[in-house]
Amino acid sequence: MIRSATPADIPGILQLIRALADYEKLSHQVVVDEARLREHLFGPCPYAEVLLAEDGGQLVGYALFFHTYSTFLGQPSLYLEDLFVLPSHRGGGFGKGLLARLARLAVERNCGRFEWMVLDWNTPAIQFYESLGAALAPEWKLCRMTGEALQRFAATAR
Repeated sequence: MIRSATPADIPGILQLIRALADYEKLSHQVVVDEARLREHLFGPCPYAEVLLAEDGGQLVGYALFFHTYSTFLGQPSLYLEDLFVLPSHRGGGFGKGLLARLARLAVERNCGRFEWMVLDWNTPAIQFYESLGAALAPEWKLCRMTGEALQRFAATAR
């Protein structure tokens, strides 16, 4: 079953985020807590949405997404930040179900694009995405500014 998250799902979402970080060997980077998730997903100005995959009442996967905007298309885009299914439930159609629901939301919301990133070492995910018809864009590189670099650069604004 694929469904939209509710505030009651916050503890489970946080567990899945930590499981994703463990899988990607990035647990040391997880600083989010339940209060921040609640504010950012269900507060007065939500920044993202979450779809959940359930199996027998147990949360087994999630997709966290938000909107961006394509100036070239003049349309919103749907951006998938995280897609994760517990290893014990992979191959059961949960990942495909989450992606299909997101594709449907993108179409319903008149989005011109549905985009996400994949780690270059994650061959199973790359093969899975390509099998669904997704095209990798090797000419694009992610730029990121965080922490002290972000603070330092922000201080130069007039």
